Amino acid sequence: MKRLHLHIAVEDLSRSIGFYSTLFGAQPSVVKDDYAKWMLEDPRVNLAISQRGGSAGIDHVGVQAETAAELAEMATRLKAAGETTFDQEATTCCYAKSDKSWVADPSGVRWETFHTLGEATTYGEDESAHAEALKVATPAPAVAGCCG
Repeated sequence: MKRLHLHIAVEDLSRSIGFYSTLFGAQPSVVKDDYAKWMLEDPRVNLAISQRGGSAGIDHVGVQAETAAELAEMATRLKAAGETTFDQEATTCCYAKSDKSWVADPSGVRWETFHTLGEATTYGEDESAHAEALKVATPAPAVAGCCG
């Protein structure tokens, strides 16, 4: 069974850990100096937050596969959708070793599909390289309307 993944860049890691721990009624399963992660069952989500000097907000979203076969299926779907993917094998990112396939949706939102192989002692690669590899265009600013 797959799990939704959200990675949020935050300005204050300690304060954000407190907020999300209260929101979900659970402490993070991983805490580092610049990163925290919750592996929740209700809702079934892998929520990660990090304070790494970037802009605050949604960094990327994704789907975590439990098996290599699920990852291959998701990567095939991304390619079938006609989008450019950036595949990685046994990469280190977010204190984990994973196989991944990255893609940008039509609005430029970065998505990753991944299968975690194990833990890592370092945060890992610079994710800005993924955006460059996908040639992600910055989406146009939202036009003010009824929802501001």
